[in-house]
Amino acid sequence: QLQFVESGGGLVQPGGSLRLSCVGSGFPFDFYAVGWFRQAPGKEREGVACLSNREASTYYIDSVKGRFTISRDNAKKMVYLQMNSLKSEDTAVYYCAAGLIGLCQESTYRLLEVWGQGTPVTVSS
Repeated sequence: QLQFVESGGGLVQPGGSLRLSCVGSGFPFDFYAVGWFRQAPGKEREGVACLSNREASTYYIDSVKGRFTISRDNAKKMVYLQMNSLKSEDTAVYYCAAGLIGLCQESTYRLLEVWGQGTPVTVSS
């Protein structure tokens, strides 16, 4: 069964940092591109970051470029999202995703599929 379990969310003040983690199971992790999606209250889910299976390419939406960094550890089947300079508009439930999409780019990152339950992030003073 394809699954991700996310962790690391919480309450943080504006300007602060958080590191999200997720562990995958039930699929050949090494072959899949991975990513993070988020869904803010009252809004649609959106892709945030993508990292291809051999780390050949990454993609970030404009609103997180320079602040968020996605990484992976294939041996541990882990995906990470380092989030710095957090803003109130980053408040959302964050989800891990994966897919056989090849390179991560604007035309492909939305094709990743969410398989986790999410971890909530609240940015507030």
